[in-house]
Amino acid sequence: MSARIMLNPKREKSLLRRHPWIFSKAVNKVVGKPLPGDTVDVLDSKGNWLAKAAYSPSSQIRARVWTFDQDEHIDREFFKSRILAAQALRAKPIIDGGLTGYRLIAGESDNLPGLTIDVYDNILSCQLLSAGIEFNRHILFSVLEEIFPDYAIYERSDVEVRKKEGLGLSKGWITEPLDSTEVVIEEHGIKIKVDVDKGHKTGFYLDQRDSRLAAGRYAKGKTILNCFSYTGTFSLHCAAADAAEVTNVDVSQTALDLAKENIALNGLEDKNVNFVKQDVFKLLRQYREENRKFDMIILDPPKFAESKAQLNGACRGYKDINMLAMQLLNKNGILLTFSCSGLMESNLFQKVVADAALDAKREGRIIERLQQAADHPISLNYPEGYYLKGLICQMD
Repeated sequence: MSARIMLNPKREKSLLRRHPWIFSKAVNKVVGKPLPGDTVDVLDSKGNWLAKAAYSPSSQIRARVWTFDQDEHIDREFFKSRILAAQALRAKPIIDGGLTGYRLIAGESDNLPGLTIDVYDNILSCQLLSAGIEFNRHILFSVLEEIFPDYAIYERSDVEVRKKEGLGLSKGWITEPLDSTEVVIEEHGIKIKVDVDKGHKTGFYLDQRDSRLAAGRYAKGKTILNCFSYTGTFSLHCAAADAAEVTNVDVSQTALDLAKENIALNGLEDKNVNFVKQDVFKLLRQYREENRKFDMIILDPPKFAESKAQLNGACRGYKDINMLAMQLLNKNGILLTFSCSGLMESNLFQKVVADAALDAKREGRIIERLQQAADHPISLNYPEGYYLKGLICQMD
């Protein structure tokens, strides 16, 4: 008999709603001696079968569900069918957007908990974030080589969250190395240079694709301040839409240098695009003192809250930065503001932005809501998959 975990009484409710996580406090006992990542059967307190899950003794998420089908085996065919289903799900947005960069696997939302795979031209960039995926890594990579024979595979499992699963960090080529880890992808006619080795996350922020496109719709003739600009991709859409001026701000000179390359890559050198290496919070205060004004400001900061304990501080940070931006906007100016903190719920984020408007002594209204692109789906049973939220506000 395979190893299994028995739940405490009344702790099966989330599984009956098909949520994929089982927390340590829900577990009554472990029967057998499963290794980290081993597949275990999950039973309720009365012995009723509920699911098959990957066991993770080091994590607060003690098990992640693979399947709620008792007859489904966690084998090569399982991974192949999941990946093919995910690829089929993305066919329309890939074609519609002319995408050569997209998210292939979005973890729990694609029924492969702890796995992220992004496609960058001819490279699959993979993050293995859970014990279950790590345990099955050789099957996974073999399946990927079968489905995508013309693609190279690069691993970006170099993130601290792996330590919570009792895993070390891992990074590098899985297949035969290519000459370079840099590739050029396309989205909606815009070319973007990506480095799968040195870039953030798996190499780039694919989830903001729709938001970048939205920014371009408002950009024509406007002076624009692009904060936390990273490699300047919001600016590419704005410059291509004939913005009057775009200023990119980031603390990383490496990111700004790549932003300049992206401008040249798209033949936008004749556009009025500037690059400022500076801390965004400090620069916004400096611009306020100088009475600088802009027609449009983009705020796409990094995650401010990694845990519930950090949420109050994150709210203060979001409020401060939005207040400063609002004070720099011309009348009827446009603010694109985002939070990628999963713990920051939409209603709370809207409240924080509303409080910022009060402090800035500005009136405003939401004219569009934005979220992660369609290749980052949100499972109905896994609301945690909804993490990126954005507002386009017009300020009086």
